[in-house]
Amino acid sequence: MGSEAHWRHASENELELALVQADIAAPERSAILAKDAAKLQALLRLRPLFAMQTPPDEEGDEDEGEEDEGDDKHEPNGQRLSSPTSLLQHA
Repeated sequence: MGSEAHWRHASENELELALVQADIAAPERSAILAKDAAKLQALLRLRPLFAMQTPPDEEGDEDEGEEDEGDDKHEPNGQRLSSPTSLLQHA
Protein backbone atom coordinates (compact mmCIF):
# COMPACT_ATOMS: atom_id res chain seq x y z
CA MET A 1 0.00 0.00 0.00
CA GLY A 2 1.69 3.10 -1.20
CA SER A 3 5.33 3.37 -0.25
CA GLU A 4 4.92 1.19 2.84
CA ALA A 5 5.67 -2.30 1.50
CA HIS A 6 5.21 -4.02 4.86
CA TRP A 7 1.42 -3.42 4.66
CA ARG A 8 1.24 -5.87 1.77
CA HIS A 9 1.65 -8.81 4.13
CA ALA A 10 -0.19 -7.32 7.11
CA SER A 11 -3.29 -8.99 8.50
CA GLU A 12 -6.72 -7.44 8.02
CA ASN A 13 -6.80 -6.52 11.73
CA GLU A 14 -3.44 -4.72 11.46
CA LEU A 15 -4.64 -2.82 8.40
CA GLU A 16 -7.90 -1.85 10.07
CA LEU A 17 -6.08 -0.60 13.16
CA ALA A 18 -3.69 1.45 11.01
CA LEU A 19 -6.58 2.95 9.03
CA VAL A 20 -8.42 3.88 12.25
CA GLN A 21 -5.25 5.47 13.66
CA ALA A 22 -4.81 7.39 10.38
CA ASP A 23 -8.35 8.75 10.88
CA ILE A 24 -9.70 7.22 7.66
CA ALA A 25 -13.52 7.43 7.57
CA ALA A 26 -15.51 4.20 7.94
CA PRO A 27 -16.83 3.98 4.34
CA GLU A 28 -13.37 4.50 2.85
CA ARG A 29 -11.87 2.11 5.39
CA SER A 30 -14.40 -0.59 4.41
CA ALA A 31 -13.62 -0.15 0.72
CA ILE A 32 -9.89 -0.39 1.37
CA LEU A 33 -10.23 -3.51 3.50
CA ALA A 34 -12.54 -5.11 0.90
CA LYS A 35 -10.02 -4.18 -1.83
CA ASP A 36 -12.90 -2.56 -3.72
CA ALA A 37 -11.17 -0.01 -5.94
CA ALA A 38 -14.38 1.06 -7.72
CA LYS A 39 -16.13 1.83 -4.43
CA LEU A 40 -13.12 3.73 -3.10
CA GLN A 41 -12.89 5.77 -6.32
CA ALA A 42 -16.60 6.59 -6.05
CA LEU A 43 -16.24 7.65 -2.42
CA LEU A 44 -13.27 9.86 -3.27
CA ARG A 45 -15.02 11.14 -6.41
CA LEU A 46 -12.17 9.97 -8.59
CA ARG A 47 -12.36 8.74 -12.14
CA PRO A 48 -9.90 6.21 -13.50
CA LEU A 49 -7.35 7.80 -15.80
CA PHE A 50 -6.36 5.92 -18.91
CA ALA A 51 -5.60 6.44 -22.57
CA MET A 52 -5.84 4.05 -25.48
CA GLN A 53 -2.93 3.66 -27.80
CA THR A 54 -3.50 2.01 -31.14
CA PRO A 55 -1.10 1.37 -33.99
CA PRO A 56 -1.48 3.72 -36.95
CA ASP A 57 -3.31 2.60 -40.06
CA GLU A 58 -1.09 1.17 -42.75
CA GLU A 59 -2.70 3.33 -45.41
CA GLY A 60 -2.96 7.12 -45.34
CA ASP A 61 -2.74 7.79 -41.61
CA GLU A 62 -1.16 11.21 -42.16
CA ASP A 63 -3.31 14.32 -42.16
CA GLU A 64 -4.31 15.45 -45.60
CA GLY A 65 -2.22 18.29 -46.95
CA GLU A 66 0.71 17.67 -44.63
CA GLU A 67 3.92 16.12 -45.85
CA ASP A 68 6.84 14.82 -43.82
CA GLU A 69 9.59 17.29 -44.50
CA GLY A 70 12.31 15.44 -42.59
CA ASP A 71 15.30 17.51 -41.55
CA ASP A 72 14.77 20.31 -44.10
CA LYS A 73 15.59 23.70 -42.64
CA HIS A 74 13.28 26.69 -42.92
CA GLU A 75 13.70 30.36 -42.28
CA PRO A 76 11.41 31.96 -39.69
CA ASN A 77 9.18 33.25 -42.51
CA GLY A 78 8.61 29.66 -43.69
CA GLN A 79 10.84 29.73 -46.76
CA ARG A 80 12.99 26.69 -47.31
CA LEU A 81 16.75 27.12 -47.16
CA SER A 82 18.50 25.38 -50.01
CA SER A 83 21.85 24.97 -48.28
CA PRO A 84 23.70 25.93 -45.10
CA THR A 85 25.47 28.69 -47.00
CA SER A 86 22.14 30.37 -47.65
CA LEU A 87 22.03 31.08 -43.92
CA LEU A 88 25.04 33.33 -44.35
CA GLN A 89 23.47 35.07 -47.34
CA HIS A 90 20.33 35.94 -45.37
CA ALA A 91 22.14 37.13 -42.25
